[in-house]
Amino acid sequence: MSDLEVLSFTPSAGQYAWTFGGAEPVARVRPGTVVQLFTEDCFAGRVRSERDLVSEVCEFPYLNPQTGPFYIEGAEVGDTVAVHFVEIEPARDWAASTTVPLFGALTATHLTALLHPALPELVWIWELDRGARTCRFRARHGDFTVDLPMDPMHGTVGVAPANLEVRSALVPDAFGGNMDTPEMRAGVTCYLGVNVPGALLSLGDGHARQGEGETCGVAVETAMNSVIAVDLIKGRPCPWPRIESDTHIISTGSVRPLEDAFRIAQTDLVQWLSGDFGLEAMDAYQLVTQAVLSPLANVCDTNYTSVAKFPKAYLPPGAAMGGAHQRLRELAGEYRREVG
Repeated sequence: MSDLEVLSFTPSAGQYAWTFGGAEPVARVRPGTVVQLFTEDCFAGRVRSERDLVSEVCEFPYLNPQTGPFYIEGAEVGDTVAVHFVEIEPARDWAASTTVPLFGALTATHLTALLHPALPELVWIWELDRGARTCRFRARHGDFTVDLPMDPMHGTVGVAPANLEVRSALVPDAFGGNMDTPEMRAGVTCYLGVNVPGALLSLGDGHARQGEGETCGVAVETAMNSVIAVDLIKGRPCPWPRIESDTHIISTGSVRPLEDAFRIAQTDLVQWLSGDFGLEAMDAYQLVTQAVLSPLANVCDTNYTSVAKFPKAYLPPGAAMGGAHQRLRELAGEYRREVG
């Protein structure tokens, strides 16, 4: 009999968190636990047709409901929580995307103040074929349709911020949050530095797919049934969220202006290569410069998020973040064998 610990959690309507920090934990999780959970979409399920305008059916700032927070037992300031995404699967056969007044990369916003009117508020309902793994776009004007590959991800994953801060679930920063990177898909491990006892881990904002940059500010938004495996790296700080896949190590930076988000991600990647793989800092700087990929995560949120992605094939011998990704992949394999 396996001693694998599995926790299942589906929030009730009143249990969602709308912030990182400032919310009481919904459950305690021991490192090495697999958590099965449900996350609602960013609109809390209120945008269900082309008639459901966000400005009419949603109440700002109650967007991006988070499942959690989970108190990670033993997590202390200076540790790192490792979250491995075992499964991320749409919970519905439809998703919604919208344009929202004064929000998005190609319109006037409250921070980019212009005299012209806001772009029109529109809703697109996407058909999800979970068997064929496709998302169907249907034009609002004309009869054009096209199927795009499904690539489920979580736009939001994070812990409580440092310095007693409470941050909106719409914001990405050093604690994680609303990073909106398509890299946060099944099979990756996300590393988050612990800022408060228990870390207070939350996640949500499921996307059936999203282009890099999330240009209009809204992805193909849907509820998710997800499975995560959680571990704790004691005594190892992580200044900015990091992601590890089987093929890449990935650093993120979230701030405005965009070039500073780029600099944060690139600097963290150089320091990661130097710290875990023994490269002198200037050698790491040179190697990163010639091999890094730099996709954008979002250019629409309160802070922008830039990604620095380095192929593992070019790394010196070593293990990223103490080998946590490999340990969690093995735990995910054990879970799959248990559930059949």
